[in-house]
Formats: sequence, structure tokens, C-alpha cells
Amino acid sequence: MSVAGTYEVVTKTPMGEQKSTLTVHVDGDSFTGSNNGPMGALDITDGKVDGDTISWSSQITNPMPMQIDCKATVDGDAISGTVTAGMFGSFPMNGHRVG
Repeated sequence: MSVAGTYEVVTKTPMGEQKSTLTVHVDGDSFTGSNNGPMGALDITDGKVDGDTISWSSQITNPMPMQIDCKATVDGDAISGTVTAGMFGSFPMNGHRVG
């Protein structure tokens, strides 16, 4: 099954659970998309696909400018992984495909 799709995800951060909608558009071994949450939309950059594993980066501006790096594994309609926010460390992300 392709990793392409739309996922409802939750990232557990020190600021509480951050819910968002992750969109993945696959093109070979790369992908584009966005992660839309209460603080706005984050464009995906450097999206890579390796089997059922995806990795990408995004630039945030709030609460401060920083690059976040993400890696997740898709298992059927489930997705789980980590979000790494620089010096703040890594946080678990989990969710499911909705489209």
C-alpha cells in the first residue's frame, strides 16, 4: 500500500498534544505536502519515501523560528514516528489515514 494520503496526527509536545492534518503526495522516492494545524500550515521540504517510511523537514516561525525534522512509518492506515525540534528534543507522533 502506498504511503500517499491524508492523515490526522497528534504530536505529544511539552506544550500539550498538537493535532494536525498531514498530507502526503508521493512522486517516486520523494513526496510533497503540508502539515496543517491550529498554528497554521507548514510546507514539507526534502520529503523522502523509503518503502513504508517517510521523512521530511518543515520550517516553523511560532513560537520561534526553527527547522523541525520528522520521520514516520506507515502501517496500513496507521502512522507513527517522531518530530525533532532542534534543542527541544524529539516528540512522539501518531495518527491514522483519513483519505
